[in-house]
Amino acid sequence: MRAALRVGARMELFGSSGIRGVVGTELASGDVVAVAQAVGSELDAGRVAVARDTRTTGEMLVDAAVSGFTSVGVSVDRLGRLPTPGLQFYAEREGVPGLMVTASHNPPEYNGIKLVADDGVELPRDRLEAIESRLLADGDPAAVAWHETGETRFVDDARQRYVADLLGAVDREAVTDADLTVAVDPGNGAGALTSPTFFRRLGCTVKTIHAQPDGHFPGRNPEPVAENLGDLRRFVRATDADLGVAHDGDADRAVFVDERGRVVSGDAALAALAAAELAAGDTVVSAVNASQRLVDAADEAGADLALTPIGSTHIATRIRRLRAEGHRVAVAGEGNGGIIFPDYRVARDGAYTAARFCELLAARDAPASRVVARYDDYENVRLNVPYEDEREREAMLEAIERTARGADADLNTTDGYRLDYGDGWVLARPSGTEPVVRVYAEARDADRAADLADVMGDPLSGIEAE
Repeated sequence: MRAALRVGARMELFGSSGIRGVVGTELASGDVVAVAQAVGSELDAGRVAVARDTRTTGEMLVDAAVSGFTSVGVSVDRLGRLPTPGLQFYAEREGVPGLMVTASHNPPEYNGIKLVADDGVELPRDRLEAIESRLLADGDPAAVAWHETGETRFVDDARQRYVADLLGAVDREAVTDADLTVAVDPGNGAGALTSPTFFRRLGCTVKTIHAQPDGHFPGRNPEPVAENLGDLRRFVRATDADLGVAHDGDADRAVFVDERGRVVSGDAALAALAAAELAAGDTVVSAVNASQRLVDAADEAGADLALTPIGSTHIATRIRRLRAEGHRVAVAGEGNGGIIFPDYRVARDGAYTAARFCELLAARDAPASRVVARYDDYENVRLNVPYEDEREREAMLEAIERTARGADADLNTTDGYRLDYGDGWVLARPSGTEPVVRVYAEARDADRAADLADVMGDPLSGIEAE
């Protein structure tokens, strides 16, 4: 079990976004039982909430999680199929921790676990490390006697309660008055169960594609990136929609397609939303691969930008720390569509993010393409370079460091190695969820961005070929 849970060589059990693996080879029911037992014992909670996305293995793994929790005396609220932010809403409202069975944007053979504290925020790194230590330690879990096992109850209205909370948190009147047509593409994931309803009740005319919940993801790959959104782009044009909204498998992200059928860069969307939200003295939190677009938006507002390692867990932890120190964190997130508005909830929420973008369209009385135009003048390149084993991984990391230390650029080592050249930047880092090294590059010119990606990509590809 312990070996199976290590999705990649020497990878932390809880990567940048929880546990993920191919079910049957990298993640099994017994693994989930063990994780739930460790979580239940470490958090010392009397009750937890468990939900899942639409993956075909989700029910099996939820059953395993329930078994693990109840065996250590923890009762379980089973919420059924629900977006991750819906679980986070429930956890906060009920004051209970939560376990989400999801692999987010990964293909259908994957599944995984995300953990949420009783305030609805992802568990911070120190709590995850304590759970991991307990899980990987020798010895049996603290199972209770038969008469002390936890109880289970089914919560039938979790989705309805989540949608109602969303409706109460946005400017419903402004969006209704804008008379927007929104094309919603949940990618057959958990958002299919909530987002179309939410946008209809928000006053939008809603058109849907890939909106049948199906864990095989027959419509498209669940990651909402440009190469997977061809159907939505055509659908927006065919329906004359004002906006297309695409979610990942658990609907904590939103990626947009403008009225022309063009995918809006996630970095441009984040910058536009941040610019509308930030005031002087505020802080925006993002990961070390933050776009220059966001830097520009923060500078123009007189706000501070705090960078973290990549991953929503790190971002949520930094938000908590800054708020505890008295800072106002107006907005946070990454350019992959995972955006947090902490005044609402310290959680990525694809539906809420999309509603805030609709509010922006209404306030500007302008189409999506015009709203993001000033933040749409950078080009991005992303490479994923796989490794086969520990030797290859270590060789890649050594090559990254040699290249970074020898470069004529400003170096940031918050997470991996980021080189800033003034007219662009490149970042190389090992993934926290997959056995790959990721390379990100950005510049105003596409050729320059590609050249910057090659600064790190070429040395890594050479190692891969050996």
